[in-house]
Amino acid sequence: MTDRALAVVRAGALTTVQDQGRPGHAHLGVPRSGALDGPAAALVNRLVGNPPEAAVLETTLNGCALRPRSAVTVAVGGAPCPVTVDGRPVAWGAPVRVPAGALLDVGAAVHGVRSYVGVGGGIAVEPVLGSRSTDLLSGLGPPPLTDDSVLPLGRAAGRYARVDGAPQPRPPTELVLRVSLGPRDDWFTPGAVRALTTGTYRVSAASNRIGLRTEGPALERARPGELPSEGMVLGAVQVPPDGRPVVFLADHPTTGGYPVIGVVRAADLPAAAQALPGIPVRFVAVRRRSGRPGPG
Repeated sequence: MTDRALAVVRAGALTTVQDQGRPGHAHLGVPRSGALDGPAAALVNRLVGNPPEAAVLETTLNGCALRPRSAVTVAVGGAPCPVTVDGRPVAWGAPVRVPAGALLDVGAAVHGVRSYVGVGGGIAVEPVLGSRSTDLLSGLGPPPLTDDSVLPLGRAAGRYARVDGAPQPRPPTELVLRVSLGPRDDWFTPGAVRALTTGTYRVSAASNRIGLRTEGPALERARPGELPSEGMVLGAVQVPPDGRPVVFLADHPTTGGYPVIGVVRAADLPAAAQALPGIPVRFVAVRRRSGRPGPG
């Protein structure tokens, strides 16, 4: 039994293994997946000396607790949270050395939703289609963590950042999403398009890794019926029959038959990963898209 491993003492509400995802397989019906807050995942990897593609842990709301079998360097970023080693507070947003057998506890998020745990050497579960990411929609990759499970670790490079702390964006108190209208905005009334870009929505508690669901003005259709299924892209704003927009995130389906009124810019999606239920959401129109969305 290797000593390069983490024992999971407390799995938390939803903790998954994530890396940069598995792009390029939409034609097979496989979503991209990967860390919802990509910049936060990349930062914790840098802090512990990992390459950008190394797998990390993505926690949801209440963190997790881990016990390494050998001494490891860890860094926790993303949503701010208390971090302790054997009950003693240690730094968040900075590399921390955790002795073999010590209990690393990543606490509940103080702000935001998802924290990221980088470990020197990376989480070395078996890759599927070139990625170690857990995909909740397709079921590819390792299952979400459970208590008493064990995660293998890769070999650490031995170099990590010598910093007291790294600046990270504060989770949003209002989510502003820049959206390019189209390709199916003509399926909605002019009033519905105005409602999307001038009204205020709120993040729904039903949001998950597949999509950020919203509560607010229902968008009225100008056309009845449904589209034939067509390709869906990351950030697509799909409008189901209840009229409330859904912003597709990393585990989104690759095809869908509900019309897409617009597409959110990729740079705005990491903030969506940290948006708590109930906070305001504003869609800001930036330009019009043309043509049908391609798979992504």
